Amino acid sequence: MAVKFDTAKITELLKEQLDAFEVELDVAEVGEVIMVGDGVARVHGLDNVMASELVEFPHNVFGMALNLEEDNVGLVLFGESQLVSEGDLARRTGQVVEIGVGKSMLGRVVSPLGQPIDGRGDIEPEQSMPIERKAPDVISRLPVKKPLQTGLKAIDSMTPIGRGQRELIIGDRQTGKTAIALDTIINQKATHETDSPVYCIYVAIGQKASTVATAVAELENAGAMEYTVVVAASASEPAPLQFIAPYAGATIGEYFRDQGMHALVIYDDLSKHAVAYRQMSLLLRRPPGREAYPGDIFYLHSRLLERAAKLNDDHGGGSLTALPIIETQAGDVSAYIPTNVISITDGQIFLETGLFNAGIRPAINPGISVSRVGGNAQIKAMRKIAGSLRLELAQFRELEAFAKFGSDLDKATLQQITRGERLREILKQDQFQPMPAGIDSQVFQELGLESARPV
Repeated sequence: MAVKFDTAKITELLKEQLDAFEVELDVAEVGEVIMVGDGVARVHGLDNVMASELVEFPHNVFGMALNLEEDNVGLVLFGESQLVSEGDLARRTGQVVEIGVGKSMLGRVVSPLGQPIDGRGDIEPEQSMPIERKAPDVISRLPVKKPLQTGLKAIDSMTPIGRGQRELIIGDRQTGKTAIALDTIINQKATHETDSPVYCIYVAIGQKASTVATAVAELENAGAMEYTVVVAASASEPAPLQFIAPYAGATIGEYFRDQGMHALVIYDDLSKHAVAYRQMSLLLRRPPGREAYPGDIFYLHSRLLERAAKLNDDHGGGSLTALPIIETQAGDVSAYIPTNVISITDGQIFLETGLFNAGIRPAINPGISVSRVGGNAQIKAMRKIAGSLRLELAQFRELEAFAKFGSDLDKATLQQITRGERLREILKQDQFQPMPAGIDSQVFQELGLESARPV
């Protein structure tokens, strides 16, 4: 028996199937790895790649395009370079490096790429923002006037910090730079009982993992992690991760600033950040300059620190305050990186090894420590009491050094030395004991400055 085919029906079915058939083309620009090693890779074939674009390699390794040359692209790798081999394909993502931001980040320790590294589960950020963002322009800024209390009498009286300011903390190793930063974070706890709380971001660059763990433990003990995000790129991390860490921290802080809130970001420390960038630049064969740093080392830090600002009311009225830290060698503040950052910031707090070892802590040298915002960032009572304090202490230090050479001093000089010793004792303060940010108790204690005057 012959089988009859309904050709019209078959034609109709085929037509329907063909109409419903869709081809999804996954078009991606790929290149070939021609060299890899020491955390950098060179890729041929990515002709349209953007500067700072994220590029994907096999085994879920990502890199960032830094050198756009005629016949290849120089990239730095954020993962293990051992997982990438010559001949592997590298794929453009069309995106720059971004990090998740939002209040869900508070209380967490994250990598510079926003991945949690504290073992407490995933984070669901409110949004993602690029780590490299343009600094606010002049028109959208306001002068710095509202104080940001550190809780340290010596700083709040002599070198006051305002919301939106950039104040450098500089000194040799083991002089208490990180201690000042952590005390400042702890002291912001009282602001969370007011209508203008300060959220904190602590960026650890190139530090030992044990040091970062100790800092996090101290913040937790003080109840400060509730309003703090820690961005950690420890010494064992690749240089590219250390390089992007401060920019990631600034972006997290900018989220709060742009929402009309207030944030404080601490970069600990930018000396190691510069070293990481120098390492990357030399491996990418960029021309070295002074101390083998590349030519754009100043721009590296200026574009970061210019993101700190006090915005006007049209832009939400928020603020981002920056406390960069620089480690000096044998107290040399005239070295390349220290002079660069001093010229960018609005003042510096200089810590001295000699003072620290003599038990004067915080070990601030009042002679070369300065805040270029000055009394604008102080309440009226503090400004009245502490107006001449920095000058008096600086003069006392000179007299003290002079007095060592001779005992025959006139009465006025002896009185000034006695007063200086009393002032110095009043300003001493133990670590992790910042004064209440309510400021009343601090003003009353500063009244002791009046009683320090010899009768």
